[in-house]
Amino acid sequence: MTSVDGSARAPAKGAGPWRRRARAGRFFVAPNLAAVAVFMLFPLGFSLYMSFQRWDVFRPPKFVGLKNFQELFTSDPLFLIAIRNTVVFTLGTVVPTIVVSLAVAGVLNRKVRGIGVFRTIVFLPLAISSVVMAVVWQFVFTTDNGLLNIMLGWVGIGPVPWLVEPRWAMGSLCIVSVWRSVPFATVILLAAMQGVPETVYEAARIDGAGEIRQFVSITVPLIRGSISFVGVISIIHAFQAFDLVYVLNGANGGPETATYVLGIMLFQHAFSFLEFGYASALAWVMFAILLVLTVVQLRITRQRSWETSRGLS
Repeated sequence: MTSVDGSARAPAKGAGPWRRRARAGRFFVAPNLAAVAVFMLFPLGFSLYMSFQRWDVFRPPKFVGLKNFQELFTSDPLFLIAIRNTVVFTLGTVVPTIVVSLAVAGVLNRKVRGIGVFRTIVFLPLAISSVVMAVVWQFVFTTDNGLLNIMLGWVGIGPVPWLVEPRWAMGSLCIVSVWRSVPFATVILLAAMQGVPETVYEAARIDGAGEIRQFVSITVPLIRGSISFVGVISIIHAFQAFDLVYVLNGANGGPETATYVLGIMLFQHAFSFLEFGYASALAWVMFAILLVLTVVQLRITRQRSWETSRGLS
């Protein structure tokens, strides 16, 4: 009887250290959870609360229901302009970023002597601040003595008003955004390419497939998940663009409204007009749009990846 009781009490004795370890784990995790609650969950909840309020700091918040969202979609012509410019900017950034990154990653994936030096050069922009980079590009695009117009003058092309005229401003902004986005996308795609089994390429070479055919028919389908990830991240960054536009084209999204994107509109209503409720409503609309685009993109990619895996099997 005593042995039975002792064996029954044995797990209880061993449970002490386990409980202490679990308590210590919760103790170490608690600061991180507190930081998430303070710096993420609370701002999100407060922003959602403010989207249903009228508040300009000088007067107490006033509940207005869905009026902020209603005015945004029905009474604000600048919202449609911002949506249009954001879509153009997103397409002008995401598509070239994926195409250029695929090409650069394909080159860097080759087993060539000295390729490590070129990899380092490609990855250098990742260490540069976006604001610093935008200031440098502002000098490059200056109409009178900018570096790009000086180089164009060498071949007989007159100065181009890159940041002054509306028809050139958006294109200039897309160029800078692609230049900033390509290094990160290249890192992701290069890592994915290096994970493709070499035996697949050997089988393709035996069948007579050249390098371009291997890249199009083998590499791209097998790294479709990584391409989808790069596309989603690029869409999110482009949709939230603010710093590049602010430095290159000013706080009004000029010239005229050529670069007036949603990020600039959000900044104006929050910090220039002090319409915090209206700005919060705009932020949640942006979140909803990004959520829908992300879900659709992931579902399409998952379906295509499944079809590709079935075809390869």
